[in-house]
Amino acid sequence: MRGFLASSIGVTCAAALALPLTPPALAATARPVPATETATTARPAPHAGTSATTPAGRRAAEPYAAGSTQSLPLEPLTRDRATPSGEQGLPRRAVRHFSLLGVVWDDPDAELHGSVRVRTRAAGTGVWSGWQDVETHADHAADPDTPERASGRVRGATAPLWVGDSDGVELRVRSESAHSAKQTPDARNLPAAPPLPSGLRLELVDPGEDDATSLGAEEGPRTAGAPNAETSALTEAAAANADLAPLAATEIAALSHARTEQEYLALNPGGLTEQQRQAKPYVGPRPRIVTRRGWGANEGLRESGLRYTKKVKAAFVHHTASGNKYRCSQVPSLIRSIYRYHVKSMGWRDIGYNFLIDKCGKIYEGRAGGVAKPVLGAHTLGFNNNSMGIAVLGSYGATKPSKSAVKAIARLTAWKLGLYRMNPKGKTYLKSAGSNLHRKGKKVRLNVISGHRDGFKTACPGRKLYGKLGSARSKAARYQGR
Repeated sequence: MRGFLASSIGVTCAAALALPLTPPALAATARPVPATETATTARPAPHAGTSATTPAGRRAAEPYAAGSTQSLPLEPLTRDRATPSGEQGLPRRAVRHFSLLGVVWDDPDAELHGSVRVRTRAAGTGVWSGWQDVETHADHAADPDTPERASGRVRGATAPLWVGDSDGVELRVRSESAHSAKQTPDARNLPAAPPLPSGLRLELVDPGEDDATSLGAEEGPRTAGAPNAETSALTEAAAANADLAPLAATEIAALSHARTEQEYLALNPGGLTEQQRQAKPYVGPRPRIVTRRGWGANEGLRESGLRYTKKVKAAFVHHTASGNKYRCSQVPSLIRSIYRYHVKSMGWRDIGYNFLIDKCGKIYEGRAGGVAKPVLGAHTLGFNNNSMGIAVLGSYGATKPSKSAVKAIARLTAWKLGLYRMNPKGKTYLKSAGSNLHRKGKKVRLNVISGHRDGFKTACPGRKLYGKLGSARSKAARYQGR
């Protein structure tokens, strides 16, 4: 298990810092900070993190902490004074170990018009990758006018990119106009590239080891009483699934169709009319689901408390756009990285998705609140109310999703939508909270199983995955017995 030393960017809010809880044996195993690493600029963390800073707001490079985020301000890469913000990035440098990266900026409503390219050095081998593109639009977000969106902590961001265990990075962010990619006879007629968003930073996320506890031991220094708060958060998340599994469960077991129908009646006490109780329950058999404890969620990261909507009328399918170069054995680390990126880097209260599915077809619990309950997520801007978000880990614009992943979408939706008496092949209406595709207040007719692009103008969930949603709807309906 990776040790940690004194501090970590974005540690939990506290009035005063207590001594680190790191045993000496663990502290001795901490990786050294490369001598070439520079200081990073401090910025408000999602939980108003505290650490020593200079009057200029600069924080010394934090000692290594398993499960941590390095936040590096970008530098101008061009000397063209006419376009000082047209290209920013970081020259090749050594950094502490990380496995996932993304770029964030100050204004969550600002868009990055251009390209983000990165290359990384694999830890242990010293081999540099080729240049990789980072998806510039992370279109998932909490709805407008919600406390999560209006918290003042939310930032604009690219999608995260999974690169595996790395210890070096080089980054280029280039501003481009909408027409810059098109060939024109006279380049002088091209419109000027828009400025890049302010406050650009590279976020390098280390998910920590798989044996890191869920009680926040990876976060570094703690305040007095914090372990009790973290234990309470862990109990809160686990108790939300108490009707389905023991508190310490790392997974919720699959059920047969008959047992799921019995559970359906038990999970709806007082919520069903007599006619509904007598009617055939069109609910698919409950699939196996890895709990937050199962993938090692540090419950001390997220905001306390659980948030719900009234029901689940629709499921929005996403891809994480984080790349396909992951092994299924790495998925817990990948999810912990996305979780940390959403909370610490983007400023959300928890991971945005309600569920995640890997390319091997395994289903994971996302945002805390209970897998059978209508948990309010931050997955589809404008349509988080009365819906759930399912993210397939990977990028599916040019790559076909696996049959196992599509089957998992069908199995999950057949069960979860069935609990709320929704037909996966049907249509429903959701009221828009405002997006770039549907104005606020508009009642939008949607497929019960929709793609992200149906509620928001985006490429998500990728052309190849979006094309498989019809198959997922048919399979889910069959699982429900329709």
